[in-house]
Formats: sequence, structure tokens, C-alpha cells
Amino acid sequence: MLMVISELTAVGVSLVSRSPQKRDWTPTTFVCTVAATYYFLAVWLAPGIHLVPEAVGTTLQAAGLGWQIFAKLSLRRSFGLLPANRGIVSSGAYRFMRHPIYLGYCIADIGFLLANFGLQNLLVYGALFMLQAYRIMREEKLLSADEGYRTYKGEVRYRVIPGVF
Repeated sequence: MLMVISELTAVGVSLVSRSPQKRDWTPTTFVCTVAATYYFLAVWLAPGIHLVPEAVGTTLQAAGLGWQIFAKLSLRRSFGLLPANRGIVSSGAYRFMRHPIYLGYCIADIGFLLANFGLQNLLVYGALFMLQAYRIMREEKLLSADEGYRTYKGEVRYRVIPGVF
């Protein structure tokens, strides 16, 4: 149910999002965005090896989805899939890190992977994490042209994982 709420939140905020001042339409960024959005089509859903008890995986997934919802609602009308400048948001989840939605994705994905481990899933999530890192870097590059964002970067030091990245 949290996954449905998270995705409906994304659709809802996308429908009312403001037009960006600038958007990254480069082919590589577009392909990475599409691949990172539809990665789940390559995930093996059959039960895999349980590296952790199912309850631990489910708890991580729920926590990640809850954080995603909070971050998407914090972003409000500035949400979008492609890297773009729709205005700088520094409240809500964005007080703690510059890209909190990606943290929610990461937590939920790790929860699923740990409870459904397999080579295919490991490869899919490894590729996904690289795609997400690329998207973050492209978004940072685009937003860094904005003085407000450069100020925000000075105040909120970490992109996704406080103390690490």
C-alpha cells in the first residue's frame, strides 16, 4: 500500500509541478532517467535468498517508502523526473540532505534486495544505484548555476547520505 501511495504522490505532484527554468534534456540523462524509472521491470520477483529475515526487509522497504513520500511532499510543485531547476526547496526532508527521495529509494531497494537476494537482482540494483548517482550529479551540475542552490549546498552539505555522500 505504501508503494501505491508513494507512486500516486509522484503522479500527483508531477501533475501540478511548475515549469522548470531549465531542464537537462541530454540523451544520456534522458536514457538514465527512463532506465532508473522502469528498472523494476528487470527485478526478479520470485523469492530469492533471504540474507535477512523477511520482516527486516519489509521494515526497510516501509521505511524507505515512507521517507520517499515525505520527501516528495516536501518538494511539492518542484518535483520532476528529469534534472531541472523548478525552484530551490530547503524545507521538510530537504533540510537534512539535498536529494532525500534517492535515500528513500535506496533504503527500500536495499530492503527488497536483502530479502530477495539473487545475482539478477544484485546486478539490477547495482546498475540502478549507478544510474541514480549519475542523475544526482547531472541535477547538481544544472542546479549549481543558481546562486540560491549554491548557498543551499553550503548549508546542506550532503547529497543523499549524511556524513557520507
